[in-house]
Amino acid sequence: MHTREQQLEAINRLLNIMDELRSKCPWDKKQTFQSLRHLTIEETYELGDAILKNDFQEIKKELGDLLLHIVFYAKIGSETNDFDIADIANSIAEKLIYRHPHIYGDVTVKNEDDVKQNWEKLKLKEGKKSVLEGVPTSLPSMVKANRIQEKVAGVGFDWEKPEQVWEKVQEELGELNDEIEKGNIENIEAEFGDVIFSMINYARFINVNPENALERTNIKFIKRFQYLEEAAKKEGKSLHDMSLTEMDVFWNESKKLYK
Repeated sequence: MHTREQQLEAINRLLNIMDELRSKCPWDKKQTFQSLRHLTIEETYELGDAILKNDFQEIKKELGDLLLHIVFYAKIGSETNDFDIADIANSIAEKLIYRHPHIYGDVTVKNEDDVKQNWEKLKLKEGKKSVLEGVPTSLPSMVKANRIQEKVAGVGFDWEKPEQVWEKVQEELGELNDEIEKGNIENIEAEFGDVIFSMINYARFINVNPENALERTNIKFIKRFQYLEEAAKKEGKSLHDMSLTEMDVFWNESKKLYK
């Protein structure tokens, strides 16, 4: 690995390149916070994909893309004298020191749960009126639900045992079935949401990230279905003309390959 001096030199090189691009490249000169926003979101998802694949070369590449965006935002901020890369780095450094009093102060913690609870208490001391203020409204619903549950758990609003959460899941499933029998679509949707919310909560108790779990299933399904398509194609068949029984033969083959 590189020395700290080499790491700082690499960051300095990137900052110099950003300065040059911002002054000479027509595309880079036009960019604003607003024009970069959707690209940053896209890059974040690409990083997430690389992490799920456990592809370290791809992770490195996508982290580079994200770092470029941070440097880009810092450059734009410096042009309006609002902030620069030093302000960004110092701001997060100061926050980390303040929110880790068990490392930089005299607070004692027993485990990671204590760390999380201290973190949320300190955030409230910073002037936040609610522990949920830090949950972005634009987060995807599943990620948002997970963050909501983590944050309220950080101040002690939580179940004590996984079994209790599983009982809640069963309860919500029963309520969903009741509404399905009644046929009111609005109530069905509400109860379906409760089922998903409780399942996400249960995932936390069994140490599963629900977003990662669902995406792994998405990827697995895609691979299995594409195997089905290719297998049918090799036999000169079209899925539209095949019965479910015929498709199940290839599907079961795919399940042996992609687990």
